Amino acid sequence: MPRLLHLADLHLGWAPRDLPRDLAREIRSERDALLAQAVDLAIAERVDLVVIAGDLFESYRPDSALVSSSIRELQRLREAGIELLTVPGNHDELTYAGSVYRLEAARWPGVLVTRPEVGPVATFELAGARVEVAGLAYVGGVTPVQAPLREFPHQRGDLNLAVFHGTLVPPSVRPGDPFGSGRSLPIDQRALESAGFDYVALGHIHVPAEHRLGVEALAVYPGCVGGKGPRDVGSDSWTLVELNPGRIKVERRPATFAPVWSRDVDVTPHNDATTLVEAIRAQLTPHSWARVRLTGSLAFSLNLEGLSEELRPAARHLEVVDATSSVAPELLERWAAQPTVRGAFVRRLLARQETAPDEATRALVQRALRIGLAALSESS
Repeated sequence: MPRLLHLADLHLGWAPRDLPRDLAREIRSERDALLAQAVDLAIAERVDLVVIAGDLFESYRPDSALVSSSIRELQRLREAGIELLTVPGNHDELTYAGSVYRLEAARWPGVLVTRPEVGPVATFELAGARVEVAGLAYVGGVTPVQAPLREFPHQRGDLNLAVFHGTLVPPSVRPGDPFGSGRSLPIDQRALESAGFDYVALGHIHVPAEHRLGVEALAVYPGCVGGKGPRDVGSDSWTLVELNPGRIKVERRPATFAPVWSRDVDVTPHNDATTLVEAIRAQLTPHSWARVRLTGSLAFSLNLEGLSEELRPAARHLEVVDATSSVAPELLERWAAQPTVRGAFVRRLLARQETAPDEATRALVQRALRIGLAALSESS
């Protein structure tokens, strides 16, 4: 059966804006190297087809060096006898006159989808099967996006694929409900189920997902390999697909990149900052780009800046967020009994909490209590 490598949302050329310049440059270099890794995998696995379902680049006008190196990598697929089909996304969209896909169409390897409305875009003979592919390239002001895409071409291949960069609108969304905004192409999932495709290669959503279309077909988001930071961790694997009609098989293969993750850490079991720091440090590696969100009830006064500073050498880059809900009642009672500024502050806020007229006010007082205790801790 034909096999394909399904890529989307590599965002080559992207670099984080809120990190030190040298680190941001290093992360961009690692992201740009992902395409070579994907091509190596496709050749090693002897796939028949590579599909890029949008946002290969972060921008519709990436720098010329990146464009040239990307074309060289993709040309390796063609030299290995592997078919290639590329659909522009909403970041590297075809709309603008300066779009990379308008400027480089003549030398772009394989099939480059440029039609602005849905229809047949390619036919391949793969492993003895006639594979028909449908799709479109979003073009602002031309591609209809006022309602989810519901009309699809008649399927005539031994295997029928579709490639879209957009948002799958589930059956639970009713006509008139909001279904997206901006340049995201909405696609009606129920209509897709009736279209007769065996496999729908999607891009745009960075979290990997598989959606069953009826009994036999699949619509798949491979995710953004490597992620774009702890708030957008993406996928940790490549998506290989075996195209057996009625038995589509999706395989995930680990991708190589520096760890990016976001985790909640419950502070409740910890009686002091030392054990909390040890618990977090055990999860970090020197190459981690991490976001730690502290949750639960504190049994000690939290100095967020000090805790972050202590953990910083354990990771490549670390963000610590205080989302704790409260301070342990026993600790508050102990502090309230002390003849100190902190004791007076706690007594006053606890009294406010007791007389709060509603839950919203009570939550606000609790937040003020946590922030005030943290400030007092940092000034002591």
